[in-house]
Amino acid sequence: MVFSHTSTPSQQMNNSMKALTVQIVRFISDSQPGWVECRLRDAWGQEWAFVDKVPIFTKAHLDESSDYPQLGVIACLVKREWRDKDGRELCAIDTKMPWGVEATNGETCFDVLTEQMIEY
Repeated sequence: MVFSHTSTPSQQMNNSMKALTVQIVRFISDSQPGWVECRLRDAWGQEWAFVDKVPIFTKAHLDESSDYPQLGVIACLVKREWRDKDGRELCAIDTKMPWGVEATNGETCFDVLTEQMIEY
C-alpha cells in the first residue's frame, strides 16, 4: 500500500466521491468503446499507469488520431485528508470505488496532493 504514516489523530475520514486528475498519454486499442493509457504521479513522486475504456477517464471522443496527452479523471473515494510535516495538503484515495479502476499492477490506493483532485 502507498499510505503515509505521517498522519495525526485529528484526521477525519472524509469518504466523499471526487475525481483524481490524470494525464491520458496514449490510445491503446479501438476495441469498443476504445482503450487508453493514463498516468498518475502520486504525492511521493511514484508514477502509476492505468489502462481502461475511454469513457472511464473522459467524455471526449478519443482515437489513435487524437492529440496526447489530454486531461482525464478517475472517479475515486477519498479516505482521509491531512497536512504532512512539510505543509503539503494530501489525501488518501481509493480508485476501486465506484468503477473498479486499478493501476496496471492492481493497486487502487494512493496518496495524492489535494490539488490533484476535483469535485465529481
